[in-house]
Order: sequence, then structure tokens, then C-alpha cells
Amino acid sequence: MEFWKDSLGAPVYIVAPMVDASELPWRLLSRRHGAQLCYTPMLHSAVFCKDPKYRKEALASCEEDKPLIVQFCGNDAQIMVEAALLAQDYCSAIDINLGCPQAIAKRGHYGAFLQDEWSLLTEIVSTLSKSLHIPVTCKIRVFEDIQKTVEYAKMLERAGCKMLTVHGRTRDQKGPLTGLANWDYVIAVKNAVKIPVISNGNIQCIQDIQRCLEYTGAVGVMTAEGNLYNPILFRGLNPPSWEPAMEYLDLTDKYPCPFSYIRGHLFKLFHHVLSLPENNELRIKLGAANTLDIFRSVVTEIKDIYLPYHEGKIKWQQRTTEEGSANLMLPPWLCQSYVRLSPDEHLKKIDLQNDSDDKQNQTKRQYEDSEGNQISRKRMKKLRRTSRRPPKPENCVPRSLDICSKCVNPLGSKCLYKLCKKCCKEKCFIEELDCPGHRVLIKTRRDLAKYYAKQESVK
Repeated sequence: MEFWKDSLGAPVYIVAPMVDASELPWRLLSRRHGAQLCYTPMLHSAVFCKDPKYRKEALASCEEDKPLIVQFCGNDAQIMVEAALLAQDYCSAIDINLGCPQAIAKRGHYGAFLQDEWSLLTEIVSTLSKSLHIPVTCKIRVFEDIQKTVEYAKMLERAGCKMLTVHGRTRDQKGPLTGLANWDYVIAVKNAVKIPVISNGNIQCIQDIQRCLEYTGAVGVMTAEGNLYNPILFRGLNPPSWEPAMEYLDLTDKYPCPFSYIRGHLFKLFHHVLSLPENNELRIKLGAANTLDIFRSVVTEIKDIYLPYHEGKIKWQQRTTEEGSANLMLPPWLCQSYVRLSPDEHLKKIDLQNDSDDKQNQTKRQYEDSEGNQISRKRMKKLRRTSRRPPKPENCVPRSLDICSKCVNPLGSKCLYKLCKKCCKEKCFIEELDCPGHRVLIKTRRDLAKYYAKQESVK
């Protein structure tokens, strides 16, 4: 508890680590509106050790961005220690990701797919705990068996974990099959360990936070999706979506980040607005945006459309209550959580779609090739395109099958040096040559650079 109180300041409102989403500008926006602790996105320990550019971008922070926990994934204790040692001076703690359920984590053998390898996890947590001068924390998903989950948490505590975040879902609960997180697992773990326990899952509004804290007894509540759709959630407000969007864009001016991150955040903030058919052009424009000015223009357009409704100057004509009840609905321009279908409803929807597809397949036109074999429509279209091609001229020179003299790649037919493009580039770079055949103009560009440098020195 000392670490949670003294080092972190006893945070209750916590923003989860989110890949491509919990970058510095978004963390600062969240902190300005009530977040008391933030995590970096999940960082790959091996890449972090090897790539200085990746490391610099990952550790981007400022004085306002504290306390901060850096999260790593990996399955090699020594590599994770090496990464953590490079990061420990920039954060309050190092978190080990043991909760990522995505396919990339399965392929890379990290995240929730390490939860059955307790000896490896003991080695990783204990090695980091002994090697760092800051605490080590863990974020986990649960097993189906609640008692096994409790033993799992105790094992991590014994290994040296100083704070535990429990996401009350199994690793199979993801995407459309996410469903509700089970807070009973959080209660069981909290009662079994002595370290601080944070609850993660089912947080869509301020009332959910209050319910979770009362029900589980956790020291804090972590949210991911709820924060992405409404970064003002911790203040219990649902502002017009253009307000946090503009504030976020101003922060990205000061602390630049990839446009893909910005685009993703704006799509989340404007999800309910862009889901309306009449805003399809705005959705396309946002998807193609590649400058901050275009992002701002999209936000301004949305504001211009919906501000009169928000101020009551124009009456909102669409549905204002939930179907079959008197429950009021928030209008689409206000920040609000995205509510998924339950897993059962999703499976029913898939069954209906499959039934519809089967009926269409029964009446689908059949295609055959020249020999009478049944083929797909895509294959038939390709055959028709091929048949319309003009015949090759008789004097056409056949492509050379010669191999590059330095490697096994095919020889460039127009290369002056009888090499493939890769080897040709290397030769031109080292020997300061040009190869018009490969359009490699190293000598020409260096000569131009020298010429302009000389002109500047004369001035």
C-alpha cells in the first residue's frame, strides 16, 4: 500500500495502457479532466531495447504527465530487464502486460498467453523486481476457475509484484464476444493478497466507477474504452464531442504524434455522429485526413452542424428515448460510451446472416471455364480480362532469367552493372555512381548537394 499511497499519490481514476491510443497528448487530455494515473501504450521489450527511435517516441512525456507507469510485454526475463532499466528513470513503476488477448499476443507469445506458464512468470517478475529501483506491477486477465485466479495472483505477489490490476474477463472474452467483466474475481483476489488491487472492466460512466469501488473494495478503477469515447468520464460529464476533440488537437500541436493515432481518437469521439447515414461524407473525409488542418476542419464542420441543436435553437427530431422504454437517450453529438451487443445477441445476428447467405448461395449464378469446370465469379472475371488482352508482338524480347552476380535475386534487365536493384543501390552508394536503368542517382544527388552547399557558403 505504501507504493500506491506515497509514490503514486493514491490514485482512484486510472487510464489503461492502450496500444496506439494512450500516447502523451491523450494522457494529458485525460489528466486535465480527472485521471490521476496513466500508463503508456504496451511496449514490446525486444523492440524497445534495439530501436532508439521507438524508445524515444515511447518515453515521450512532460512534467504534467506524472505519475506514469510504463508497460512492457515479452517472454524473456533478461530482455525485459534490459528494457525496464532503460525506462525506469522516466516513470514511477514498470508494468508487465499479462492481459492482452489479441492474436498478435498469441503469435508473439506474450500477454494473456503466458498465464499458464507460472515458472516463467515467476522468473520475469522476480528478476525485474530485484533489478530495478522502482516497483513492478502486473495487469492480468482471469481464469474460468476463480480459485485458480486467486492462486495466480498470489504467485505474482510472491514473485515481487507490488500492485495488481485485475481485468475480470478471460482471454477468450474479446471483440464481439467481450461480454461483461465479472467483478467477483476482483473481490476474491483483493481478499487474498496484501498488495493494492485495481479493478478493470465495465466502466462506461461515473456511476459505474462508484458501483465498482463499493462492490469490489478495490483501491482504484481502470478504464480503457470508456475513456476513449468520453475522456471527461471521470468528471461525470458528457460534453459535446467537439470540445475534447479540439483540446486534443491543440495538444498534438505541442506534442506531435502519428496521424493514425489522431484519426483513431476522433473516430471514437465522433462515433455516434459518424454512424448517422447523413454524415457519411464527413466519415470519408476524416478517414482520408492527413494534416492537422484537415482534422480541425472536420471537427469544425461537425460543430457547425450540431451546435444549433445543442444550444436548443433547432429541435432534434430523431428518437430521444430507448425503444420500448421511457429511458432517455443522449443525443449523438455528446461524448458517450459505445455499448456492444451481448455475445448471445451477436451470435444470433451471425446465425441470421449465415441463413441469409445460404439462401443467396442457392440462387447464385454458377460460372464455368472453357472445360466445363465450375469456378468462382472472381476467377471468371479474371479469365475474361485475360482474353481481352492484345496478343504479344512477335519481336517481343523474352524476360531474362539471369541471376545477379552478388546474390540470388533476378538481374535488372537495364542495369549498367548487371546487378539486381538492391545490390546496384549498395554499389552506387559506396562507389558514388549512377544507374539510370534502376533510377539510382546517388552521384547526381551528391553533386547537387555539393553545388548548393557551395552556393550557400558564397552568400
